[in-house]
Amino acid sequence: METAEFIEALRRDGALLADAAEAAGLDTEVPSCPGWRVRELVRHQGAVHRWATRYVAEGRRQPEPIEAEVPTDEAALLPWFREGHERLVAALDAAPDDLECWYFLKASSPRAFWARRQAHETAIHRVDAELALGRDPSPMDPGFAADGVDELLAGFHIRPRSRVRSETPRTLRVRTTDTDAERDDWLARMSADPLVVERAAPGAADCTVSGTAEELYLTLWNRGAYEKLQVTGDASVIDLWRRTAAIG
Repeated sequence: METAEFIEALRRDGALLADAAEAAGLDTEVPSCPGWRVRELVRHQGAVHRWATRYVAEGRRQPEPIEAEVPTDEAALLPWFREGHERLVAALDAAPDDLECWYFLKASSPRAFWARRQAHETAIHRVDAELALGRDPSPMDPGFAADGVDELLAGFHIRPRSRVRSETPRTLRVRTTDTDAERDDWLARMSADPLVVERAAPGAADCTVSGTAEELYLTLWNRGAYEKLQVTGDASVIDLWRRTAAIG
């Protein structure tokens, strides 16, 4: 996907998040985020948007904590969120392709990283707001969902901080059923060391899990049901994954 497409996804999902949060009410529990009500969801995502904007708009070069001044008046919380979301979209729109700033996953450029990361961050929490409202999540573009699977597997889980480990080497293949079958196929190699992920790698796997890109995206990000996916091979591998791969 192109950077402009991620920015448009961010624009859309931020607006949908705010609309769903407003309809649900700030005191409503968020079933996909135990312990949170909608107000905590809005505060978190609003702070993340402002945090990301500082890197994009100001070119900050060092990692900083996710902090923001949150309104104490709850009537001001959603307008505060909408303003921060709009500022992030505008900053990404205006940022040059050669923007230099801090970022934390492999990407073609810092601007491309922040557009992609914030699009997926916002999409996941948009889903949370819609689940709090008690409705099915808005449909997701399959290409965007497949990209989110890639970011999770080949971005987050290859980092040393990922808890995905196995004393006995195991392999898990993740495959979409509604996008490019050759491209959207990941082989995750689990061992006592950090995960190794190969895209479109040949060979058999101990376990294969497949589903639509959206089903995989939501499930691997803990917003869907593993029971909806097709699992073949050694089911203990996917059980290990479920125990160790949770990301909020």
